[in-house]
Amino acid sequence: MSKIAIVTDSNSGITQAQAKELGIFVIPMPFMIGENEFFEDINLTQDEFYEKLKGGENISTSQPNLGQVGDMWNDILAKGYDEIIHIPMSSGLSGSCQSAYMLSQEDEYDGKVFVIDNQRISVTQRQSALDAKVLAEKGFSAQEIADILIRDKFQSSIYIMLDTLEYLKKGGRITPAAAAIGTLLRLKPVLQIQGEKLDAFSKARTSNIGREQMISAIKNDIETRFGGLEKAKENVHLAIAYTYDLAVAEDFKEQVLTHFPGFDIVINPLSLSVACHIGPGALALAVTEIEKELK
Repeated sequence: MSKIAIVTDSNSGITQAQAKELGIFVIPMPFMIGENEFFEDINLTQDEFYEKLKGGENISTSQPNLGQVGDMWNDILAKGYDEIIHIPMSSGLSGSCQSAYMLSQEDEYDGKVFVIDNQRISVTQRQSALDAKVLAEKGFSAQEIADILIRDKFQSSIYIMLDTLEYLKKGGRITPAAAAIGTLLRLKPVLQIQGEKLDAFSKARTSNIGREQMISAIKNDIETRFGGLEKAKENVHLAIAYTYDLAVAEDFKEQVLTHFPGFDIVINPLSLSVACHIGPGALALAVTEIEKELK
Protein backbone atom coordinates (compact mmCIF):
# COMPACT_ATOMS: atom_id res chain seq x y z
CA MET A 1 0.00 0.00 0.00
CA SER A 2 1.33 3.44 -0.93
CA LYS A 3 2.22 5.90 1.78
CA ILE A 4 0.16 9.01 1.01
CA ALA A 5 0.77 12.54 2.34
CA ILE A 6 -2.01 15.12 2.60
CA VAL A 7 -1.03 18.72 1.82
CA THR A 8 -3.24 21.81 2.05
CA ASP A 9 -2.67 25.52 2.65
CA SER A 10 -3.43 27.83 5.55
CA ASN A 11 -6.66 28.95 3.88
CA SER A 12 -8.03 25.73 5.39
CA GLY A 13 -7.75 27.26 8.85
CA ILE A 14 -5.44 24.44 9.95
CA THR A 15 -2.59 25.96 11.96
CA GLN A 16 0.98 24.71 11.83
CA ALA A 17 0.56 23.25 15.34
CA GLN A 18 -2.67 21.48 14.39
CA ALA A 19 -1.04 20.18 11.21
CA LYS A 20 1.61 18.38 13.25
CA GLU A 21 -1.05 16.81 15.47
CA LEU A 22 -3.15 15.74 12.48
CA GLY A 23 -0.27 14.49 10.34
CA ILE A 24 -1.15 16.95 7.57
CA PHE A 25 1.23 19.34 5.81
CA VAL A 26 0.15 23.00 5.57
CA ILE A 27 1.65 25.60 3.25
CA PRO A 28 1.44 29.11 4.77
CA MET A 29 -0.25 31.70 2.54
CA PRO A 30 1.79 34.84 1.82
CA PHE A 31 0.62 38.44 2.27
CA MET A 32 2.12 41.76 1.31
CA ILE A 33 1.60 44.35 4.03
CA GLY A 34 3.04 47.60 2.85
CA GLU A 35 6.42 46.69 1.38
CA ASN A 36 6.92 43.56 3.50
CA GLU A 37 6.00 39.92 2.90
CA PHE A 38 4.43 37.90 5.69
CA PHE A 39 3.38 34.26 5.95
CA GLU A 40 0.23 33.20 7.78
CA ASP A 41 0.95 31.49 11.10
CA ILE A 42 4.72 31.78 10.53
CA ASN A 43 5.55 35.44 11.09
CA LEU A 44 1.97 36.74 11.01
CA THR A 45 -0.56 35.83 13.70
CA GLN A 46 -4.30 36.39 13.52
CA ASP A 47 -4.06 39.24 16.05
CA GLU A 48 -1.22 40.94 14.18
CA PHE A 49 -3.12 40.67 10.90
CA TYR A 50 -6.25 42.33 12.27
CA GLU A 51 -4.24 45.01 14.04
CA LYS A 52 -2.68 45.95 10.71
CA LEU A 53 -5.99 45.62 8.82
CA LYS A 54 -7.89 47.86 11.23
CA GLY A 55 -4.93 50.26 11.25
CA GLY A 56 -5.55 50.91 7.57
CA GLU A 57 -2.39 49.30 6.23
CA ASN A 58 -2.40 48.21 2.60
CA ILE A 59 -2.76 44.41 2.61
CA SER A 60 -2.75 42.27 -0.50
CA THR A 61 -2.95 38.53 -0.92
CA SER A 62 -0.65 36.41 -3.00
CA GLN A 63 -0.15 32.75 -3.83
CA PRO A 64 2.61 30.50 -2.53
CA ASN A 65 5.85 30.66 -4.46
CA LEU A 66 6.18 27.55 -6.60
CA GLY A 67 9.66 27.01 -5.23
CA GLN A 68 8.17 26.84 -1.75
CA VAL A 69 5.53 24.34 -2.89
CA GLY A 70 8.12 22.23 -4.70
CA ASP A 71 10.42 22.27 -1.67
CA MET A 72 7.61 20.93 0.52
CA TRP A 73 6.73 18.21 -1.99
CA ASN A 74 10.39 17.21 -2.35
CA ASP A 75 10.82 17.06 1.41
CA ILE A 76 7.70 14.91 1.78
CA LEU A 77 8.82 12.47 -0.92
CA ALA A 78 12.29 12.32 0.63
CA LYS A 79 10.65 11.25 3.92
CA GLY A 80 9.37 8.08 2.27
CA TYR A 81 5.94 9.10 1.06
CA ASP A 82 5.00 7.62 -2.31
CA GLU A 83 2.22 10.01 -3.32
CA ILE A 84 0.82 13.40 -2.35
CA ILE A 85 -2.76 14.67 -2.28
CA HIS A 86 -2.50 18.47 -2.53
CA ILE A 87 -5.69 20.41 -1.65
CA PRO A 88 -5.33 24.17 -2.29
CA MET A 89 -8.02 26.81 -1.96
CA SER A 90 -10.65 26.97 -4.71
CA SER A 91 -9.41 27.89 -8.18
CA GLY A 92 -12.28 30.37 -8.35
CA LEU A 93 -10.72 32.40 -5.54
CA SER A 94 -7.01 32.09 -6.25
CA GLY A 95 -4.53 31.14 -8.95
CA SER A 96 -2.58 28.93 -6.53
CA CYS A 97 -4.50 25.82 -7.60
CA GLN A 98 -3.63 26.18 -11.29
CA SER A 99 0.00 26.97 -10.44
CA ALA A 100 0.27 23.86 -8.27
CA TYR A 101 -1.31 21.75 -10.99
CA MET A 102 1.20 22.99 -13.57
CA LEU A 103 4.05 22.18 -11.18
CA SER A 104 2.66 18.68 -10.61
CA GLN A 105 2.95 17.99 -14.35
CA GLU A 106 6.73 18.29 -14.30
CA ASP A 107 8.61 15.04 -14.87
CA GLU A 108 9.92 14.75 -11.31
CA TYR A 109 6.35 14.64 -9.92
CA ASP A 110 4.76 12.58 -12.67
CA GLY A 111 2.15 10.32 -11.12
CA LYS A 112 3.17 11.26 -7.57
CA VAL A 113 1.24 14.47 -6.89
CA PHE A 114 -2.53 14.86 -7.26
CA VAL A 115 -3.69 18.49 -7.13
CA ILE A 116 -7.36 18.59 -6.11
CA ASP A 117 -9.46 21.48 -7.37
CA ASN A 118 -12.56 20.70 -5.36
CA GLN A 119 -13.75 24.29 -4.94
CA ARG A 120 -13.30 24.51 -1.18
CA ILE A 121 -11.99 27.12 1.25
CA SER A 122 -11.86 27.63 5.01
CA VAL A 123 -13.75 25.03 7.05
CA THR A 124 -14.90 23.07 3.98
CA GLN A 125 -11.31 22.91 2.70
CA ARG A 126 -10.26 21.75 6.16
CA GLN A 127 -12.87 18.99 6.03
CA SER A 128 -11.56 17.82 2.66
CA ALA A 129 -8.04 17.53 4.09
CA LEU A 130 -9.34 15.57 7.09
CA ASP A 131 -11.41 13.30 4.84
CA ALA A 132 -8.43 12.66 2.58
CA LYS A 133 -6.33 11.72 5.60
CA VAL A 134 -8.90 9.19 6.82
CA LEU A 135 -9.40 7.75 3.33
CA ALA A 136 -5.63 7.25 3.02
CA GLU A 137 -5.56 5.50 6.40
CA LYS A 138 -8.38 3.23 5.22
CA GLY A 139 -6.25 2.10 2.30
CA PHE A 140 -7.69 4.11 -0.57
CA SER A 141 -5.18 4.93 -3.28
CA ALA A 142 -4.23 8.52 -4.11
CA GLN A 143 -6.16 8.26 -7.39
CA GLU A 144 -9.24 6.96 -5.57
CA ILE A 145 -9.03 9.78 -3.01
CA ALA A 146 -8.66 12.35 -5.78
CA ASP A 147 -11.69 10.92 -7.59
CA ILE A 148 -13.83 11.01 -4.42
CA LEU A 149 -12.93 14.62 -3.57
CA ILE A 150 -13.58 15.80 -7.13
CA ARG A 151 -16.83 13.81 -7.34
CA ASP A 152 -18.23 15.64 -4.32
CA LYS A 153 -16.64 19.04 -4.84
CA PHE A 154 -19.97 20.89 -4.85
CA GLN A 155 -21.36 19.09 -1.81
CA SER A 156 -20.85 21.95 0.61
CA SER A 157 -22.01 25.52 1.28
CA ILE A 158 -20.72 28.44 3.32
CA TYR A 159 -22.83 31.45 4.30
CA ILE A 160 -20.95 34.50 5.60
CA MET A 161 -22.50 37.52 7.34
CA LEU A 162 -20.40 40.69 7.20
CA ASP A 163 -20.24 43.20 10.03
CA THR A 164 -19.03 46.05 7.83
CA LEU A 165 -19.09 47.08 4.18
CA GLU A 166 -15.84 49.04 4.48
CA TYR A 167 -13.57 46.33 3.13
CA LEU A 168 -15.80 45.40 0.19
CA LYS A 169 -15.74 49.09 -0.75
CA LYS A 170 -11.99 49.30 -0.30
CA GLY A 171 -11.48 46.28 -2.56
CA GLY A 172 -13.76 47.74 -5.24
CA ARG A 173 -16.37 45.00 -4.87
CA ILE A 174 -19.14 47.53 -4.16
CA THR A 175 -19.37 51.22 -4.95
CA PRO A 176 -18.78 53.88 -2.28
CA ALA A 177 -22.41 54.98 -2.71
CA ALA A 178 -23.72 51.44 -2.10
CA ALA A 179 -21.46 51.11 0.93
CA ALA A 180 -22.68 54.43 2.32
CA ILE A 181 -26.34 53.46 1.90
CA GLY A 182 -25.73 50.02 3.40
CA THR A 183 -23.92 51.53 6.35
CA LEU A 184 -26.66 54.11 6.88
CA LEU A 185 -29.29 51.38 6.87
CA ARG A 186 -27.04 49.18 9.03
CA LEU A 187 -27.37 46.33 6.57
CA LYS A 188 -25.55 43.06 7.24
CA PRO A 189 -24.86 41.41 3.88
CA VAL A 190 -24.86 37.62 3.80
CA LEU A 191 -22.54 36.13 1.18
CA GLN A 192 -22.42 32.59 -0.11
CA ILE A 193 -19.62 30.29 -1.22
CA GLN A 194 -21.06 27.31 -3.05
CA GLY A 195 -18.60 26.06 -5.59
CA GLU A 196 -15.93 28.33 -6.88
CA LYS A 197 -17.22 31.86 -6.29
CA LEU A 198 -18.14 34.27 -3.51
CA ASP A 199 -21.61 35.64 -4.29
CA ALA A 200 -24.25 37.79 -2.63
CA PHE A 201 -26.98 35.78 -0.90
CA SER A 202 -29.18 38.17 1.11
CA LYS A 203 -29.24 41.38 3.15
CA ALA A 204 -30.23 41.50 6.82
CA ARG A 205 -31.27 44.53 8.85
CA THR A 206 -29.72 43.15 12.05
CA SER A 207 -27.10 40.60 13.05
CA ASN A 208 -29.78 38.40 14.61
CA ILE A 209 -31.76 38.34 11.38
CA GLY A 210 -28.57 37.54 9.45
CA ARG A 211 -27.82 34.64 11.78
CA GLU A 212 -31.30 33.23 11.30
CA GLN A 213 -30.98 33.60 7.53
CA MET A 214 -27.77 31.56 7.56
CA ILE A 215 -29.31 28.85 9.72
CA SER A 216 -32.38 28.75 7.46
CA ALA A 217 -30.16 28.48 4.37
CA ILE A 218 -28.24 25.57 5.89
CA LYS A 219 -31.48 23.83 6.79
CA ASN A 220 -32.70 24.26 3.23
CA ASP A 221 -29.46 22.82 1.83
CA ILE A 222 -29.73 19.80 4.11
CA GLU A 223 -33.37 19.27 3.22
CA THR A 224 -32.97 19.67 -0.54
CA ARG A 225 -29.42 18.44 -1.20
CA PHE A 226 -28.13 16.32 1.66
CA GLY A 227 -30.74 13.75 2.58
CA GLY A 228 -33.13 15.68 4.81
CA LEU A 229 -33.10 17.08 8.32
CA GLU A 230 -34.14 13.81 9.98
CA LYS A 231 -30.85 12.17 8.93
CA ALA A 232 -28.69 15.26 9.13
CA LYS A 233 -26.31 13.88 11.77
CA GLU A 234 -25.63 10.86 9.55
CA ASN A 235 -25.07 12.88 6.41
CA VAL A 236 -23.39 16.23 7.12
CA HIS A 237 -20.73 18.11 9.06
CA LEU A 238 -21.52 21.59 10.40
CA ALA A 239 -18.85 24.21 11.09
CA ILE A 240 -18.64 27.84 12.11
CA ALA A 241 -15.99 30.28 10.95
CA TYR A 242 -15.34 33.86 11.99
CA THR A 243 -13.05 36.83 11.58
CA TYR A 244 -11.42 38.22 14.72
CA ASP A 245 -14.14 37.74 17.36
CA LEU A 246 -14.13 34.21 18.79
CA ALA A 247 -16.64 35.10 21.53
CA VAL A 248 -19.27 35.99 18.92
CA ALA A 249 -18.61 32.69 17.12
CA GLU A 250 -19.02 30.72 20.35
CA ASP A 251 -22.30 32.51 21.06
CA PHE A 252 -23.47 31.69 17.51
CA LYS A 253 -22.57 28.05 18.08
CA GLU A 254 -25.00 27.89 21.00
CA GLN A 255 -27.70 29.38 18.78
CA VAL A 256 -26.99 26.89 15.99
CA LEU A 257 -27.11 23.99 18.46
CA THR A 258 -30.69 24.89 19.39
CA HIS A 259 -31.56 24.03 15.78
CA PHE A 260 -29.12 21.12 15.45
CA PRO A 261 -28.86 19.54 18.92
CA GLY A 262 -26.10 17.01 19.47
CA PHE A 263 -23.93 18.11 16.53
CA ASP A 264 -20.18 18.35 16.98
CA ILE A 265 -19.71 21.83 15.52
CA VAL A 266 -16.14 22.94 14.82
CA ILE A 267 -15.21 26.64 15.14
CA ASN A 268 -12.28 27.93 13.08
CA PRO A 269 -11.01 31.35 12.02
CA LEU A 270 -11.91 32.28 8.47
CA SER A 271 -9.01 32.30 6.06
CA LEU A 272 -7.05 35.54 6.23
CA SER A 273 -7.17 35.57 2.42
CA VAL A 274 -10.93 36.01 2.72
CA ALA A 275 -10.76 38.17 5.85
CA CYS A 276 -8.73 40.92 4.17
CA HIS A 277 -11.65 41.44 1.74
CA ILE A 278 -14.52 41.29 4.25
CA GLY A 279 -12.96 42.64 7.46
CA PRO A 280 -13.31 41.77 11.15
CA GLY A 281 -16.58 40.76 12.76
CA ALA A 282 -17.72 38.40 10.00
CA LEU A 283 -19.48 35.18 10.94
CA ALA A 284 -19.99 32.09 8.82
CA LEU A 285 -21.91 28.83 8.93
CA ALA A 286 -20.96 25.90 6.70
CA VAL A 287 -22.36 22.49 5.82
CA THR A 288 -20.39 19.70 4.15
CA GLU A 289 -21.76 16.34 3.13
CA ILE A 290 -20.05 13.36 4.74
CA GLU A 291 -18.31 11.23 2.12
CA LYS A 292 -20.27 8.03 1.63
CA GLU A 293 -17.02 6.03 1.92
CA LEU A 294 -16.65 7.35 5.49
CA LYS A 295 -20.16 6.66 6.75
